[in-house]
Amino acid sequence: MNLSRPRLATTLGALLVLAGCSQSGDQTQAPQQAQAPADDSAQKLDTYRQLVRIGNDEMAVTMGKEIVSRYPNSDAAKEVQQSLPGIEQRYKENSEKNRLANLWLYQVSPMQGGTQSTAAITNSQSSSDNRVNLILRRHTDWGQNVFLYNTGGAHGFVCKGVCSIKATFDGKPGSISAFAPSTGEPALLFKDDKGFIAQLEKAKKITMDVTMQDGEKKVTLVYEVGGFDASKWQPVSKQAKKK
Repeated sequence: MNLSRPRLATTLGALLVLAGCSQSGDQTQAPQQAQAPADDSAQKLDTYRQLVRIGNDEMAVTMGKEIVSRYPNSDAAKEVQQSLPGIEQRYKENSEKNRLANLWLYQVSPMQGGTQSTAAITNSQSSSDNRVNLILRRHTDWGQNVFLYNTGGAHGFVCKGVCSIKATFDGKPGSISAFAPSTGEPALLFKDDKGFIAQLEKAKKITMDVTMQDGEKKVTLVYEVGGFDASKWQPVSKQAKKK
């Protein structure tokens, strides 16, 4: 008889615990079932309209997609779907335009007793040892030049005398005559700078096949030049000769 009491107490305790858990579970589920998402599509639509009105395409696209996704059958979604595709297309085009423009760096600075104006762009997918800038330069004494400059290391390019660089302009094959400077910089100067610039201004992408001095490694340099702005490459006045 004495042995049955602890067992009975244990059993009753377990039942009470289970009952408590069951009640707790019911209480937890009740609020969750009562929480239905509020339909605030009208408010979000008003925000979308304001974003469109002030020309914030990025945020308008984000808000518009949220409305269409969360409230697909609402009047707000129907209104958004009429204007969203055009706004999204405009946003993508402007984003790409800005990306290409930001690839270029324009500078005007003193250089060896004169003033130089440069427009420079780095090859796409460059690495620490393969970072080659395409540079357009105007100098008060040296005039206008276009050249490649390896900023990734001290090694220059394999080019004996005047060499021909195999190139493409938006996929169309071409060539560029170049030569290495006698002063030893890791660069290649283009012989026809005016001709190259004329082609660059009409191109979106230029590739050049070069051979680096470091192990005579052959490299294809890719330049997304479509964002070049000639107005930002400032002219410089030729210095007057000292008497």
